[in-house]
Amino acid sequence: SRRGGAAMWRGAAAALLCLGAACLLRRGFEPRHRLLRAAELRRYRGAPGDPGLYLALLGRVFDVQRGRRHYGPGGAYSALAGRDATRAFATGDFTESGLVDDVSALSPQELLSIQGWLSFYSDNYEPVGKLVGRFYDENGAPTEALRDAEAAIEEALRFQAESEQRKQQFPPCNSEWSSAKGTRFWCSTQSGGVSRGWAGVPRKLYHPGSKGSGCVCVRSTGPPWGHPPSSQHRDRGDLDNPHLEEYEGCPPLAEQCVLPG
Repeated sequence: SRRGGAAMWRGAAAALLCLGAACLLRRGFEPRHRLLRAAELRRYRGAPGDPGLYLALLGRVFDVQRGRRHYGPGGAYSALAGRDATRAFATGDFTESGLVDDVSALSPQELLSIQGWLSFYSDNYEPVGKLVGRFYDENGAPTEALRDAEAAIEEALRFQAESEQRKQQFPPCNSEWSSAKGTRFWCSTQSGGVSRGWAGVPRKLYHPGSKGSGCVCVRSTGPPWGHPPSSQHRDRGDLDNPHLEEYEGCPPLAEQCVLPG
């Protein structure tokens, strides 16, 4: 049911947020873990005579000895060892200027990349402590920089969940162009990579604050998105959404639209 679908996506959004900074950054890191300084962490690069092989991400220190062929000397990611190079996990910049822990100017997508890496290390490697510096103070307490990073990651996760929900409501159209026929937009039960029980009709979707539009498939029957089937409605699906516009010259309820040129 539509109500069930809406509830499912609300639940998915909540689950995504629980995987975010507040849940993930505190998982498996009790105060009893070691506090390391940058000079001590630099000794853990896996070279002969080094005491081990560690790396830090958002101030969290992990023992990555199990991944020695990746992180040890000569490994593809050896530059990450013995330091907190959080920024490089998002940007792929392995120069000295990129191997830093400053995440303040990263985009939401880059922050989601960091969150994904943090989840990976938390699931696959042993946490050993916290790095005193940008993200943790002398007592191992979170700094303002860490709280800012956590808030930014949670906001990025929230935006991702909302975007996924919008895609379920308004799946992208199929489209093709040819010099002879122009542009054809059409809808199907699989368009936009979203499997569903309805095909929909093509419409322009405008986002608030944006001048551009994109073609989406819109349900043309039943209640609007998020409304229960039993509610009073005009049986027009989401056609009355104020952010939608018909394609000029196309039949209003046609599943495809051809624009010349």
